[in-house]
Amino acid sequence: MMDTNISRLGKEASASQMASASSKVRIDGLTKIFDVRQAKVIALDEVSLTIPEGQFLCIVGPSGCGKTTLLRILGGLETPTSGGISVGHRDRSSPVNSMIFQEQSVFPWMTVTDNITYGLRMRGVDKKTRDEIAQFYINKVGLRKFATAYPFQLSGGMKQRVSVARAFANDPEIFLMDEPFAALDEQNKLLLQEELLRIWDETRKTVIFITHSIDEAIVLSDRVIVMTAHPGKVKADVPVDFPRPRRVYELRAKPEFGELFLRIWEYLRDEVLKAKKEEGAE
Repeated sequence: MMDTNISRLGKEASASQMASASSKVRIDGLTKIFDVRQAKVIALDEVSLTIPEGQFLCIVGPSGCGKTTLLRILGGLETPTSGGISVGHRDRSSPVNSMIFQEQSVFPWMTVTDNITYGLRMRGVDKKTRDEIAQFYINKVGLRKFATAYPFQLSGGMKQRVSVARAFANDPEIFLMDEPFAALDEQNKLLLQEELLRIWDETRKTVIFITHSIDEAIVLSDRVIVMTAHPGKVKADVPVDFPRPRRVYELRAKPEFGELFLRIWEYLRDEVLKAKKEEGAE
Protein backbone atom coordinates (compact mmCIF):
# COMPACT_ATOMS: atom_id res chain seq x y z
CA MET A 1 0.00 0.00 0.00
CA MET A 2 1.05 3.59 -0.56
CA ASP A 3 2.30 5.44 2.50
CA THR A 4 -0.21 8.02 3.73
CA ASN A 5 2.20 9.81 6.10
CA ILE A 6 2.47 13.37 4.80
CA SER A 7 5.77 13.91 6.64
CA ARG A 8 7.31 11.32 4.36
CA LEU A 9 5.98 13.22 1.38
CA GLY A 10 7.61 16.29 2.87
CA LYS A 11 10.93 14.56 2.49
CA GLU A 12 10.53 15.13 -1.25
CA ALA A 13 8.74 11.88 -2.10
CA SER A 14 6.53 9.27 -0.49
CA ALA A 15 8.06 6.22 1.12
CA SER A 16 6.60 4.17 -1.70
CA GLN A 17 8.24 6.40 -4.29
CA MET A 18 11.65 6.20 -2.67
CA ALA A 19 11.44 2.43 -2.16
CA SER A 20 10.43 1.65 -5.72
CA ALA A 21 13.46 3.37 -7.26
CA SER A 22 13.67 3.20 -11.02
CA SER A 23 14.96 0.04 -12.58
CA LYS A 24 17.68 0.16 -15.21
CA VAL A 25 16.63 -0.31 -18.81
CA ARG A 26 18.37 -2.65 -21.26
CA ILE A 27 17.69 -2.48 -25.00
CA ASP A 28 19.20 -5.29 -27.07
CA GLY A 29 19.38 -5.19 -30.86
CA LEU A 30 16.08 -3.39 -31.21
CA THR A 31 14.81 -3.19 -34.81
CA LYS A 32 11.53 -1.78 -36.04
CA ILE A 33 10.32 -2.15 -39.62
CA PHE A 34 7.11 -0.53 -40.87
CA ASP A 35 5.19 -1.59 -43.96
CA VAL A 36 4.46 1.63 -45.84
CA ARG A 37 2.70 1.53 -49.21
CA GLN A 38 3.90 -2.02 -49.93
CA ALA A 39 7.48 -1.07 -49.01
CA LYS A 40 9.43 -1.87 -45.87
CA VAL A 41 10.78 1.13 -43.97
CA ILE A 42 13.42 0.50 -41.30
CA ALA A 43 12.79 2.98 -38.49
CA LEU A 44 15.28 1.50 -36.01
CA ASP A 45 18.23 -0.70 -36.89
CA GLU A 46 19.85 -2.87 -34.19
CA VAL A 47 19.69 -0.27 -31.39
CA SER A 48 21.32 -1.39 -28.15
CA LEU A 49 21.55 0.66 -24.95
CA THR A 50 21.94 0.07 -21.24
CA ILE A 51 20.51 2.81 -19.02
CA PRO A 52 21.53 2.57 -15.35
CA GLU A 53 19.05 3.04 -12.56
CA GLY A 54 18.39 6.70 -11.84
CA GLN A 55 20.06 8.05 -14.97
CA PHE A 56 18.69 11.01 -16.92
CA LEU A 57 19.27 10.10 -20.57
CA CYS A 58 18.59 12.44 -23.50
CA ILE A 59 18.32 11.28 -27.10
CA VAL A 60 18.94 13.69 -29.99
CA GLY A 61 18.84 13.06 -33.70
CA PRO A 62 17.47 14.39 -36.98
CA SER A 63 13.76 14.24 -37.76
CA GLY A 64 12.65 10.79 -38.81
CA CYS A 65 15.51 8.92 -37.15
CA GLY A 66 13.22 6.78 -34.97
CA LYS A 67 13.50 8.60 -31.64
CA THR A 68 9.77 8.66 -31.01
CA THR A 69 9.38 5.09 -32.31
CA LEU A 70 11.95 3.95 -29.74
CA LEU A 71 10.07 5.75 -26.97
CA ARG A 72 6.75 4.25 -28.09
CA ILE A 73 8.26 0.75 -28.03
CA LEU A 74 9.59 1.38 -24.52
CA GLY A 75 6.13 2.56 -23.52
CA GLY A 76 4.39 -0.48 -24.98
CA LEU A 77 2.63 1.52 -27.71
CA GLU A 78 4.56 -0.23 -30.49
CA THR A 79 6.04 -3.70 -30.78
CA PRO A 80 9.59 -4.23 -32.07
CA THR A 81 10.21 -6.29 -35.20
CA SER A 82 13.15 -7.90 -33.45
CA GLY A 83 15.30 -7.38 -30.39
CA GLY A 84 14.24 -7.02 -26.79
CA ILE A 85 13.76 -4.75 -23.81
CA SER A 86 14.13 -5.50 -20.12
CA VAL A 87 13.61 -3.32 -17.06
CA GLY A 88 15.67 -4.26 -14.04
CA HIS A 89 15.95 -8.03 -13.86
CA ARG A 90 12.42 -8.63 -15.14
CA ASP A 91 11.70 -9.05 -18.82
CA ARG A 92 8.67 -7.01 -19.76
CA SER A 93 6.66 -6.63 -22.92
CA SER A 94 5.29 -3.38 -21.50
CA PRO A 95 7.52 -1.58 -18.98
CA VAL A 96 5.89 0.29 -16.12
CA ASN A 97 6.23 3.92 -17.17
CA SER A 98 4.72 7.36 -17.47
CA MET A 99 4.83 9.19 -20.79
CA ILE A 100 4.80 12.94 -21.42
CA PHE A 101 4.29 14.11 -24.98
CA GLN A 102 4.88 17.37 -26.82
CA GLU A 103 1.13 17.74 -27.28
CA GLN A 104 -0.71 18.75 -24.13
CA SER A 105 -2.39 15.64 -22.78
CA VAL A 106 -4.40 16.94 -19.85
CA PHE A 107 -8.08 16.06 -19.59
CA PRO A 108 -10.06 19.25 -20.34
CA TRP A 109 -13.04 18.25 -18.15
CA MET A 110 -10.89 17.70 -15.04
CA THR A 111 -9.39 20.17 -12.59
CA VAL A 112 -5.62 20.38 -12.08
CA THR A 113 -5.91 18.20 -8.97
CA ASP A 114 -8.07 15.61 -10.70
CA ASN A 115 -5.70 15.46 -13.68
CA ILE A 116 -2.72 14.86 -11.42
CA THR A 117 -4.48 12.16 -9.39
CA TYR A 118 -6.09 10.38 -12.35
CA GLY A 119 -3.60 7.50 -12.42
CA LEU A 120 -3.69 7.14 -8.65
CA ARG A 121 -7.48 6.95 -8.74
CA MET A 122 -7.38 4.25 -11.43
CA ARG A 123 -5.05 2.23 -9.17
CA GLY A 124 -7.47 2.48 -6.25
CA VAL A 125 -5.39 4.80 -4.05
CA ASP A 126 -7.58 6.32 -1.33
CA LYS A 127 -8.68 9.95 -1.64
CA LYS A 128 -6.72 11.23 1.35
CA THR A 129 -3.46 9.89 -0.05
CA ARG A 130 -4.33 11.11 -3.57
CA ASP A 131 -4.94 14.62 -2.28
CA GLU A 132 -1.70 14.65 -0.29
CA ILE A 133 0.34 13.53 -3.29
CA ALA A 134 -1.43 15.99 -5.59
CA GLN A 135 -0.80 18.89 -3.21
CA PHE A 136 2.85 17.90 -2.90
CA TYR A 137 3.46 17.99 -6.67
CA ILE A 138 1.19 20.99 -7.28
CA ASN A 139 3.48 22.91 -4.94
CA LYS A 140 6.56 21.52 -6.68
CA VAL A 141 5.48 22.79 -10.11
CA GLY A 142 4.25 26.16 -8.85
CA LEU A 143 0.51 25.70 -9.40
CA ARG A 144 -0.69 26.13 -5.82
CA LYS A 145 -3.19 28.83 -6.79
CA PHE A 146 -4.59 26.72 -9.64
CA ALA A 147 -5.42 23.43 -7.91
CA THR A 148 -9.12 23.76 -8.73
CA ALA A 149 -8.67 25.38 -12.16
CA TYR A 150 -9.59 23.70 -15.44
CA PRO A 151 -7.19 23.41 -18.42
CA PHE A 152 -8.96 26.16 -20.40
CA GLN A 153 -7.94 28.54 -17.60
CA LEU A 154 -4.23 27.61 -17.92
CA SER A 155 -1.47 28.64 -20.31
CA GLY A 156 0.38 26.06 -22.41
CA GLY A 157 3.30 26.07 -19.99
CA MET A 158 1.00 25.53 -17.02
CA LYS A 159 -0.66 22.58 -18.75
CA GLN A 160 2.74 20.95 -19.26
CA ARG A 161 3.48 21.50 -15.56
CA VAL A 162 0.32 19.52 -14.84
CA SER A 163 1.59 16.73 -17.13
CA VAL A 164 4.95 16.67 -15.32
CA ALA A 165 3.27 16.62 -11.90
CA ARG A 166 0.91 13.81 -12.99
CA ALA A 167 3.82 11.73 -14.26
CA PHE A 168 5.77 12.01 -11.01
CA ALA A 169 2.64 11.47 -8.89
CA ASN A 170 2.08 8.14 -10.63
CA ASP A 171 5.48 6.94 -9.36
CA PRO A 172 6.54 4.87 -12.40
CA GLU A 173 9.77 2.94 -12.79
CA ILE A 174 10.81 5.03 -15.78
CA PHE A 175 9.78 8.33 -17.32
CA LEU A 176 9.46 8.60 -21.10
CA MET A 177 9.38 12.20 -22.33
CA ASP A 178 8.89 12.99 -26.01
CA GLU A 179 9.89 16.64 -26.58
CA PRO A 180 7.60 17.79 -23.75
CA PHE A 181 8.73 21.44 -23.90
CA ALA A 182 9.19 21.84 -27.66
CA ALA A 183 5.97 23.81 -28.23
CA LEU A 184 6.64 26.30 -25.43
CA ASP A 185 8.20 29.74 -25.69
CA GLU A 186 11.79 30.09 -24.48
CA GLN A 187 10.88 31.63 -21.11
CA ASN A 188 8.42 28.88 -20.18
CA LYS A 189 10.82 26.26 -21.49
CA LEU A 190 13.59 27.49 -19.17
CA LEU A 191 11.24 27.54 -16.18
CA LEU A 192 10.02 24.01 -16.84
CA GLN A 193 13.56 22.73 -17.33
CA GLU A 194 14.46 24.13 -13.92
CA GLU A 195 11.37 22.62 -12.30
CA LEU A 196 11.99 19.24 -13.90
CA LEU A 197 15.62 19.28 -12.72
CA ARG A 198 14.57 20.18 -9.19
CA ILE A 199 12.02 17.36 -8.96
CA TRP A 200 14.37 14.86 -10.62
CA ASP A 201 17.18 15.76 -8.18
CA GLU A 202 14.85 14.82 -5.34
CA THR A 203 13.50 11.57 -6.79
CA ARG A 204 16.36 10.37 -9.05
CA LYS A 205 14.05 8.40 -11.31
CA THR A 206 15.20 6.91 -14.61
CA VAL A 207 14.31 9.34 -17.41
CA ILE A 208 14.52 8.87 -21.18
CA PHE A 209 13.99 12.27 -22.77
CA ILE A 210 13.68 12.98 -26.50
CA THR A 211 14.67 16.45 -27.73
CA HIS A 212 15.85 18.28 -30.84
CA SER A 213 17.70 20.80 -28.67
CA ILE A 214 21.35 20.15 -27.88
CA ASP A 215 21.17 22.89 -25.23
CA GLU A 216 18.28 21.15 -23.50
CA ALA A 217 19.98 17.76 -23.67
CA ILE A 218 23.14 19.09 -22.00
CA VAL A 219 21.26 21.02 -19.31
CA LEU A 220 19.10 18.08 -18.25
CA SER A 221 21.00 14.88 -18.81
CA ASP A 222 23.75 12.68 -17.46
CA ARG A 223 24.32 11.32 -20.95
CA VAL A 224 23.37 12.20 -24.53
CA ILE A 225 22.72 9.58 -27.21
CA VAL A 226 23.12 10.86 -30.79
CA MET A 227 21.10 8.97 -33.40
CA THR A 228 21.93 8.63 -37.07
CA ALA A 229 19.61 9.69 -39.86
CA HIS A 230 17.10 7.09 -41.06
CA PRO A 231 17.40 4.21 -40.35
CA GLY A 232 18.04 5.07 -36.72
CA LYS A 233 21.17 3.71 -35.09
CA VAL A 234 23.26 4.91 -32.15
CA LYS A 235 26.05 7.09 -33.55
CA ALA A 236 27.55 8.49 -30.35
CA ASP A 237 27.18 8.11 -26.59
CA VAL A 238 28.33 11.32 -24.88
CA PRO A 239 28.61 11.68 -21.08
CA VAL A 240 27.53 14.96 -19.47
CA ASP A 241 29.63 15.34 -16.36
CA PHE A 242 28.48 18.70 -15.01
CA PRO A 243 27.80 18.47 -11.26
CA ARG A 244 24.30 18.49 -9.80
CA PRO A 245 22.19 20.25 -8.73
CA ARG A 246 22.33 22.45 -11.83
CA ARG A 247 21.15 25.97 -12.53
CA VAL A 248 20.18 26.29 -16.17
CA TYR A 249 21.39 29.85 -16.71
CA GLU A 250 24.67 29.33 -14.84
CA LEU A 251 25.47 26.12 -16.71
CA ARG A 252 24.92 27.72 -20.12
CA ALA A 253 27.43 30.44 -19.23
CA LYS A 254 30.27 27.96 -18.67
CA PRO A 255 32.90 27.61 -21.43
CA GLU A 256 32.70 23.82 -21.00
CA PHE A 257 29.02 23.99 -21.97
CA GLY A 258 29.91 25.49 -25.34
CA GLU A 259 32.64 22.93 -25.88
CA LEU A 260 30.27 20.03 -25.21
CA PHE A 261 27.63 21.62 -27.45
CA LEU A 262 30.13 21.73 -30.34
CA ARG A 263 31.21 18.15 -29.71
CA ILE A 264 27.63 16.88 -29.92
CA TRP A 265 26.87 19.08 -32.93
CA GLU A 266 29.87 17.61 -34.77
CA TYR A 267 28.31 14.18 -34.38
CA LEU A 268 24.85 15.42 -35.31
CA ARG A 269 25.51 17.84 -38.16
CA ASP A 270 26.23 15.26 -40.86
CA GLU A 271 23.16 13.26 -39.85
CA VAL A 272 20.91 16.32 -40.08
CA LEU A 273 22.31 17.16 -43.53
CA LYS A 274 21.84 13.55 -44.62
CA ALA A 275 18.21 13.59 -43.43
CA LYS A 276 17.52 16.85 -45.27
CA LYS A 277 19.08 15.46 -48.43
CA GLU A 278 16.84 12.39 -48.22
CA GLU A 279 13.78 14.60 -47.71
CA GLY A 280 14.68 16.58 -50.83
CA ALA A 281 15.05 13.39 -52.86
CA GLU A 282 11.53 12.20 -52.04
